[in-house]
Amino acid sequence: MFGRFKYMDDLFYGEINNGIVTSRDGDGKTYEMEELEVLPPSNPSKIVCVGLNYHDHATEVGMKVPDEPVLFIKPPSAVIGHGDKIMYPRCSHRVDYEAELAVIIGKRCKNIEYERACDVIAGFTCFNDVTARDLQSRDVQWTRAKSFDTFAPVGPFIIPTSDFDPDNAFIKARVNGEVKQDSNTSNLIFDVPYLIEFISGIMTLEVGDIIATGTPPGIGELNPGDTVEVEIEGIGTLRNEVV
Repeated sequence: MFGRFKYMDDLFYGEINNGIVTSRDGDGKTYEMEELEVLPPSNPSKIVCVGLNYHDHATEVGMKVPDEPVLFIKPPSAVIGHGDKIMYPRCSHRVDYEAELAVIIGKRCKNIEYERACDVIAGFTCFNDVTARDLQSRDVQWTRAKSFDTFAPVGPFIIPTSDFDPDNAFIKARVNGEVKQDSNTSNLIFDVPYLIEFISGIMTLEVGDIIATGTPPGIGELNPGDTVEVEIEGIGTLRNEVV
C-alpha cells in the first residue's frame, strides 16, 4: 500500500507499513503517519468516469444494459483527498454520493489490449463521484453536474494490482454511519481490462490518470454536515464531510 504525502514543503510518494511511511524517492527516509499531510493519492491529468456499469444498478433504475461503456470526464480541479471537505454548491439543491472503485494508471499508454491491461495499472483506490443531481437532470450533458471543485474525492491510499482483485470486492457507501450502497465489483458490466482497452483506444492515458469504474445501486442525497464514506474490501475507507 502506498500514498502521496506532504512533509513541510516536500511532496512524495511513500510505502505504508504499520503506521510508518517510507519515502519511495530512493532516500529511504521514514516518517510517522501523524507527521504527514495525506494528499490525494494521484495527481491526474483527467478523470475518466463510467456511467451505468453495475448490473444491479441498471436493474434498480430500469435501464437497459449498455452495449459499450458510457463515458464522461471530470476535471483534475475536482480532486480532493481523504478527510478533505466536499463543498455544496450554492446553485444546486440536490447533491448525491456515488461510491466507485478507481483505477490509477501507472504508465503512459494508448491502444492497450485487454490481455495487457494490468501492465499499465499502478493500483486501485476508492472514489466518490459526487454529483449535483438536479443540474444533471436539467442539463443536456453532465459536465456541470460532475465538475464542481471537491466533487472527486479519491483515496486514501493505492493498493497495488498484486494485492487486490478488482473482480470480487465488496463496495459500500455510508452516510453518517448508515449503509446506503452495498454491492460487489463482480456485478460490473464492463470489467477493468475491458475499460482500459476501450478508453485507451479513444485517448492517451497518462501516469496518474484515474478511471472511475461506475457506481452500484443505492445512490442518494448528501446534505451539509453529512459525513460520507466509501469503503472497498481490500482497499480501505475514503471519508469526507460535506460543508
